[in-house]
Amino acid sequence: MNIAVFATNISVDARHYVEVFFEELVRNGLECYLHHNIVFHHQFELPAQAKVWKSREDLLLIKPDYLITLGGDGTLLNAATYVRDSGIPILGINTGRLGFLANIARHEIKAAINDLVNANYHINERSLLDIEVVGSGQLEWPYALNEITVARKDTTSMITVHTWLDDEFLCSYWADGLIIATPTGSTGYNLSCGGPIIMPGTASFVITPVSPHNLNVRPFVIPNHRSITLRVESREANFLTSLDSRIESMPVATELRVKKADFTIKMVQTEQQKFTKTLREKLYWGKDFRN
Repeated sequence: MNIAVFATNISVDARHYVEVFFEELVRNGLECYLHHNIVFHHQFELPAQAKVWKSREDLLLIKPDYLITLGGDGTLLNAATYVRDSGIPILGINTGRLGFLANIARHEIKAAINDLVNANYHINERSLLDIEVVGSGQLEWPYALNEITVARKDTTSMITVHTWLDDEFLCSYWADGLIIATPTGSTGYNLSCGGPIIMPGTASFVITPVSPHNLNVRPFVIPNHRSITLRVESREANFLTSLDSRIESMPVATELRVKKADFTIKMVQTEQQKFTKTLREKLYWGKDFRN
């Protein structure tokens, strides 16, 4: 079994757990391919026979059975830009704090690797957003696993985001910005802005305004077969577009069309990874700290 491992920035206090992870790979006889960030930027005891990969082309040549990320949700979102439509399943190990995507806790590493080796898991297919820039230059990778956000730039004034569902006008949002999130991204920026939590696998997207001027404008859940068109007005010449953690500056004349992508990202879900368990543990649902 071939395992590709990806990380960007591993904290010092996670070093012991990362070494435990590598020990488990070796103990189970797994062939290990490490992203060059791990080899050249972190001082860990690495598997002796590990090979190195750097680019997406390298990853596709390796043809790993799984890609495992070490870090948080941002690391996993970054890894998705390498995996893209290749169908390589991703497993996220959380070496940080809060994680909804990378939700294998440090103390669950051994059990998670054991589940992987014994095929004690199932695959969740996560939908993505496909973003088309109309009449302008295209984005390098025009997809988002979590969300797309349009936001003001170089101003404290709100922007107006004219929004259509298919060809039907929905609303002109007067706000600091507008989020379109997948179920996967519903626990991210969308949640911080008052949007709902949506179970993974639900065939929907959610449109959530960021600090809207009109308090009656609420988050809106739509079926994911609908396309969304956005057109921004601003006092400034440009606005910001964020696809997960990738940010682009765009002129206000730009029109964006958002729809469901024609491929999915495959996520490995082991026995340790129950969405409801993650909600209870990360958001402290049902906890009473008064005593």
